[in-house]
Amino acid sequence: MATLQKIRSKGPLLVIVIGVALFAFIAEEAMRSIQSASNESKQQVGEIYGERISVHEFQNLVDEYAEVVKFTSGNTTLNDQQLTQLRDQVWTTYVNNKLIEHEAEDLGLTVTDTEIQSIISEGNNPILMQTPFRNEQTGRFDANVLKKFLTDFESMKTQSEQMPAEYLSYYNSLYKFWMFIEKTLRQECLTQKYQVLLSKAMLGNNVVGKTAFEARVNESDIIMAALPYSTINDNDVKVEESDLKAKYNELKERFKQTAESRDIKFIDVEVKASAADKAALDKDMAETAQALAEGGDITKIVRESGSVISYSQIPVSRNVFPSDIAMQLDSMSAGQMKAPYFYAGDNSMNIIKMISKISAPDSIQIRQIQVAGADMTAIQKTADSIMTALNSGIAFDSIAKKYNQTGEKTWLTSRDYEGSTMNGENLNFIKTITGMPVNSIKKIEFPQGCIIAQVTDRRAMINKYDVAVIKCPIEFSKDTYAKAYNDFSHFIASNPTQKDIEAKALKNGYNLQERKDLFSNEHYVGGVTGTRDAMRWIFNEDTEIGNISPLYECGENNHMLVAILTGIHKAGYRTMEDVKDYLTQEVIKDKKAEMLKEKLAQAKSIADVMKVPGTVSDTIKHVTFNASAFVMKTGSSEPMLSAVASKTAANQFAGPFKGNAAVYSMQVLSKNKSAEKFDAKKEEMQQESLNMRAISRFVNDLYEKAEVKDNRYLFF
Repeated sequence: MATLQKIRSKGPLLVIVIGVALFAFIAEEAMRSIQSASNESKQQVGEIYGERISVHEFQNLVDEYAEVVKFTSGNTTLNDQQLTQLRDQVWTTYVNNKLIEHEAEDLGLTVTDTEIQSIISEGNNPILMQTPFRNEQTGRFDANVLKKFLTDFESMKTQSEQMPAEYLSYYNSLYKFWMFIEKTLRQECLTQKYQVLLSKAMLGNNVVGKTAFEARVNESDIIMAALPYSTINDNDVKVEESDLKAKYNELKERFKQTAESRDIKFIDVEVKASAADKAALDKDMAETAQALAEGGDITKIVRESGSVISYSQIPVSRNVFPSDIAMQLDSMSAGQMKAPYFYAGDNSMNIIKMISKISAPDSIQIRQIQVAGADMTAIQKTADSIMTALNSGIAFDSIAKKYNQTGEKTWLTSRDYEGSTMNGENLNFIKTITGMPVNSIKKIEFPQGCIIAQVTDRRAMINKYDVAVIKCPIEFSKDTYAKAYNDFSHFIASNPTQKDIEAKALKNGYNLQERKDLFSNEHYVGGVTGTRDAMRWIFNEDTEIGNISPLYECGENNHMLVAILTGIHKAGYRTMEDVKDYLTQEVIKDKKAEMLKEKLAQAKSIADVMKVPGTVSDTIKHVTFNASAFVMKTGSSEPMLSAVASKTAANQFAGPFKGNAAVYSMQVLSKNKSAEKFDAKKEEMQQESLNMRAISRFVNDLYEKAEVKDNRYLFF
């Protein structure tokens, strides 16, 4: 009882202790939740209509499209610039599709499987012509060829263990390619439905068509007199703050931007080879030239030289080589060598040794049967059996079908293999195929298998070259880079403020550049690649105006960059201060126009206008309402001139009125009408075409409405 009484006496304290413990537990869980949400938000590439896309989801879309590009181009890899362009295309497509899908959902627009199948069956969509599913006779897309492939693919999946690895890889790639095409067809169809709906909603009537027709066919020949704004000095025009505010309010919609931009100043240091670096390369090139002249293992000599062009052990066409090399090949004879020489076009030293020239087909048609088996003994036995059957006259395709292969004819062109590094197996295959006469059959052996190949056609005989090319860019050494880095680092450390850098950059040999309105989706600073980290710093929410960035090593490891943030422009309307220079020029133009119109107020003819000093005159023919007149004497396009001319009668004087480059007066010399006849249907089609162009601009409005956020700069 005593113990129980003691516990009861401590009751309030226990409640407090337990309460604190519970609060700590709840707070800990809350912090974990907040941290988890924060980490998740940091992995978001962007946002559309409040729907987020993670970096993982976006990368999957990029990978999907990259596989399509590699499949269609025949490339196995994409460089950094290609990947950047690809990501931009994927992002633009993704955003546009999301915008359309959102609108389509509200409108009840959908694309059914039946519609997609109908498009495929008709086979007229341009996207389908980009696929390999074509009829051999017509060259057009053939739905039956596609159906056969899909059937074969399903069958192949059940027999994958019996199929060669390269066949499986190709069929899988082709299937993924088709899935991408089908998805693209669906997206394109939905977009077209939405655009057609808007276009039909915008169609005018016969009155609109007639008006558009009259605006196009009614022409005026005029004589105009212009008093350019340049006849008044800008300093003679007084601009008040109230003038700028009024003009800002008038033109405010011009100053709206959908994404944040930032202003920077930056120094970009490009490291170049020193005189010592050039001398060292000259020595190496002289030794390489001597080794080539003396003969030896050409592949080894080229590889050890550091040449950016590898040696091909088979003759290749001139298209493989850079233009500066290709243009010299025809003039060189077998055994001739061009000693080390400098080419300014790519800042390189070069050596060319022509070994031999041959005439060979650019395209070879082949068919093949891949022989598989439990071991090489079984493979050889099967291959010999196939060769015996073929030599006895049994059809190639019938034997191929026996081994679950099509034996179909395919074209192999020079571009399919030239310029790529080939291992022993590939090299052996290409050497054998390119040397076979038409209709010949050979057994081509590999360490792990065998191929029975037949050449069925050879076309486009061209010159091919067995040539060794040494092309070595003149590059800086580690010591040269280290000196440039140390010098630049010392300069930045010695000048820690924006004011210091601006004052001393040029004196120290550094060019301080300025870039206004840099957007995060531009990827590069000053056109220098590899500046992702610099972009992250520039657009970091903690970076303030006047801050100086760290020193970034970028480019192809040959640039160093430091940036200074000088301005931030949030999404929305630019401030009046941001656009003050533009507003000032517009106000000056307005005031000059009024001053010049006063000078011309009493003029009743072109002759009167020409009496005013500085006036220029010209005759302009075929002026119509629907096209802006271009005035050679002022170098300006003038829509007002076209508008006034269309409303002015023949022989009548009009003016003065404000234009883009001058104050104009004019007299209509004659009114004419083209021989074109009014066609209501034609006008409707033209109006629909104009509407479609206008609809494409609606995307900007949808983009703004969707509150699109683009954070790709954080990841790519």
